[in-house]
Amino acid sequence: MPSNRRIVNPSILHTLMNGWICFLLIVLASPSMAAPRSAPTTNAAVTWRLLDYIAVDYASAVQNGQVVNAAEYAEMSEFSATVIAQLQALPDHPQQADLIRDAQDLADAILQYGAPEDVAGRARALSSGLLEAYAVPLAPRRAPTPGRGAGLYASHCASCHGATGAGDGPAAAHLDPAPVDFTDESRARERSVFALYQIITQGLDGTAMASYAPMPEDDRWALAFYVGQFAYPEDVADTAAGTATPEAVSLEYLVQATPAALAAEVGEARAKAIIARGRRSPPGPPDPDTDNQFALARTRLAETVSAYARGDHAAAKTAALSAYLDGIEPVEPLIAARRPDLLPRVEQALMALRVGVDQRSSVDEVTVLSAQAGSVIAEAAEALSTRSNEGDWSGFLGALTILVREGLEALLIVIAMIAFLRKADRPDVLRYVHAGWIGALAAGGATWAAATYAISISGAQRELVEGFSALLAAIVLVSVGLWLHQRSYAGRWQQYLKSKLSDALTRQSAWVLFGLSFIAVYREVFETILFYTAMWNEQGDNGPMIAGLLLGVLVLVGITIATLRFSKRLAIGQFFSWSSILMAVLALVLTGKGVAALQEAGWIAVSPLSAPRVAWLGIYPTWQTLSAQVSTLAVLLVGYWMNARTAVVSSTGEGK
Repeated sequence: MPSNRRIVNPSILHTLMNGWICFLLIVLASPSMAAPRSAPTTNAAVTWRLLDYIAVDYASAVQNGQVVNAAEYAEMSEFSATVIAQLQALPDHPQQADLIRDAQDLADAILQYGAPEDVAGRARALSSGLLEAYAVPLAPRRAPTPGRGAGLYASHCASCHGATGAGDGPAAAHLDPAPVDFTDESRARERSVFALYQIITQGLDGTAMASYAPMPEDDRWALAFYVGQFAYPEDVADTAAGTATPEAVSLEYLVQATPAALAAEVGEARAKAIIARGRRSPPGPPDPDTDNQFALARTRLAETVSAYARGDHAAAKTAALSAYLDGIEPVEPLIAARRPDLLPRVEQALMALRVGVDQRSSVDEVTVLSAQAGSVIAEAAEALSTRSNEGDWSGFLGALTILVREGLEALLIVIAMIAFLRKADRPDVLRYVHAGWIGALAAGGATWAAATYAISISGAQRELVEGFSALLAAIVLVSVGLWLHQRSYAGRWQQYLKSKLSDALTRQSAWVLFGLSFIAVYREVFETILFYTAMWNEQGDNGPMIAGLLLGVLVLVGITIATLRFSKRLAIGQFFSWSSILMAVLALVLTGKGVAALQEAGWIAVSPLSAPRVAWLGIYPTWQTLSAQVSTLAVLLVGYWMNARTAVVSSTGEGK
């Protein structure tokens, strides 16, 4: 007879899951650092752009001591005043007073209708001094990919500037002022690739030219190189062979030199040939220099203290975050491979500095935290600069441990799903799981190709991908874990096997397994590829690294075979029970790692706790990570209790 006792409604589990997801969203929405903005050098870059604009366009406003274009002259006067104000607002620097004095002289020369050559010379000299005093990226980290700029131009610029760059695009007729004609050599010869990059990044006030700062840095450089080609046709490039000096063909020189300045050095015809060739086929820079990354991190630490001392907490927070994301994160894989014990210390030191800024510590305390971070960074720099006989061995071990460490989490998830479907006699659903992990590997390969040849993946983007994918996988794992636990009780799994999942495993559920397989594997592939790419560029001999990779693959294959064989010997009830525990543990690990990654990206605040750090278990000593894990554990425990209670009630009813 049916039982008169009420059975726990399965919808309660759904309510419980929804409550847990809401809690995670609350954690994500807790007071946090803003998404990474431009480094504190933005004002310096804007000031440089204004000076470049004065140097190029003043000649169209004043000729022979007379104003020939009143609107243009008014703009020049306004820009010169803005330059003075911008310089006064920059962080303190020994050269700042001299720069302000030179800016005042420039403004006076404009006020007195000075000769265009004199005004342009003053603006250029002031620009050079500004770049010496304040850190502004002077060249791309690597040569832009040929052809990348053409696609970007067609998508973002051609509608206004026209297909050939002549300023005659379909939208040009409706714009005032009209778009710039990039084919105008008289203007182009005064503008460097660096100037074009700055305009693309910052936009141009008073015009329809918007800022493209959200575009990846490598894309902005590729677009700047492409735009700089229009005034120098391809046939001119053919005459450059054999004419360029070593200085002329270096990437940094091509970026910073104006065609006019180059012509003064090597002659007009030769300069045109060098520019035409170099902007179409920019030379590649040397292998990434990790010293530059550490130097950038130290610069950001100094900017943090400087901004904090003058009360600009927002700029200090941005600089502290940039010290990690822009300085350290790109070389994290190398530190992890060479000195795995050092990487947590670097991350903790930089996080402590961000916490000090967030909590409005005293200037002395922030200074001490910055010095401590600088000391650990110096230790990391020394570790990477030392190339001993252990280099081959460290490359081998790094490749091996990275693959096994990063691949194990994903492997366990996929193995559990495969074993579960075999136990359930549902080979037809296996293709969804296999499609998921194979698709993830393919997507990982595409990511590597895109990151190498098309776009730049910033530190913040990497942390966001890792963070959100980990949290999404954790949510699915909690659901699957509770479902497996429910089937682990006697009677439940027997009924489950009789139906052969006809009701329990629908096509929608099969796609859930596909999604879990894809997300779990892609997250690890994404991070592993970035690690291996950095190691490949750093290693002189990549043989040991390849050997470590191959051994890592064999280790993972061995774990797969052993685990699947072990699962076959388990009774079905035991299998469901153990699998649910595995899913629960992995959900806890991924929850902690996901929140920690979003903290690294500056999306979630950091509230330290006195607790141990066990990164491989996803345990990080912050309130946010541990509270997210505690909430996950609470959902799992309540779900287990409800499953047990439901099983008891059901068995009692069946007994009656």
